[in-house]
Amino acid sequence: MDNENIKEVVKEKYAQAAVRALSGKSSCCGTSPASINGCDPITSNLYEDNETSTIPEEARRASLGCGNPTALAKLQPGETVLDLGSGGGIDVLLSAKRVGPTGKAYGLDMTDEMLSLAEQNKLKSGLKNVEFLKGEIENIPLPNDTVDVIVSNCVINLSGDKDRVLREAFRVLKPGGRFAISDVVVRGEVPPEIRKSMELWVGCVAGALSETEYREKLSAAGFESVDIEATRVYDVNDAREFLCSSGIDAVEIATQVQDKFISAFVRAVKPLQDKPCCGPACCS
Repeated sequence: MDNENIKEVVKEKYAQAAVRALSGKSSCCGTSPASINGCDPITSNLYEDNETSTIPEEARRASLGCGNPTALAKLQPGETVLDLGSGGGIDVLLSAKRVGPTGKAYGLDMTDEMLSLAEQNKLKSGLKNVEFLKGEIENIPLPNDTVDVIVSNCVINLSGDKDRVLREAFRVLKPGGRFAISDVVVRGEVPPEIRKSMELWVGCVAGALSETEYREKLSAAGFESVDIEATRVYDVNDAREFLCSSGIDAVEIATQVQDKFISAFVRAVKPLQDKPCCGPACCS
C-alpha cells in the first residue's frame, strides 16, 4: 500500500471514529465498533481519572492512543507543545493544562471530522492556549524552531513516510527541544503474515517500526539521546478475537508473537546546535 492510499484509509477510519465519539460511542482501532473488547488492552486505562475529569467526554471517547505522552513528557509551564495527529484533542487539552496560560498547545490533524470535534472540545474546555491546525504530519504547517516539545499518541506508525515525519518534527523543534511520543513498536522477528495481522489490530494500519528502525530513523533525522521505554506489552491473548476473525489460529502462533508488540514511550532530543547533513537520509 503506497503513502497516498494509507492516508485515505487513515482519514476514513478517523472520520468514522469522530462520528462515533459524537454519537456517544467509544472509538476503537478494531474491525468495527462492536469489536471494542478486542482492542481494549490498547486504548483503555491510559489516563488517570484526575487528569481527564475536566476534559470533555467527547475528547475522551475519541481517543485512539496507546499511551499517555503528555504525562511522560514532563511538560513545563510556559512551553509550546505540538501534538502530531491530535484527533479529538485529548492530548492537546491535557498539554495546554500542563503548560499553563503562558504556554501554548498546538494540535495537528488532517481529518475534517476530527478537527471539528476537537474545536468543539476546545470550546467546552474553556482553554485559551489551544490551536488546532489542519495538515499532514509529513508537512507540518509551522515555521522552523517553533515548539519546545512534540508529542504524539500512536500516530506515527500510521504514516507511509516516517522518515519525512521525523525530519519535519526535527525541523519545527527548537534547539534542545524534546521529541516525546507514544507509539506501537515491534521487538524481534515476526513472520510477515502474522506481523501484518497484529499490526492491523494494534494500529489500524500496518506499519509499526522495530526498535532498531526507530532508533536509526531518529538518528538519521538528526536527533540524539534516543530512548525507547516499553509501557505496555501485548500478547496473543490480547489479540485473540481479532486474530481468530482473520483466520489465524491464536494458539498456534502464540510463541511467535508473545512480547513482540509493545506500546512504547519514544524519547529523543534535538541538539542545541544543528549537526551538518551527513547524507540523503537527513536532507530534504
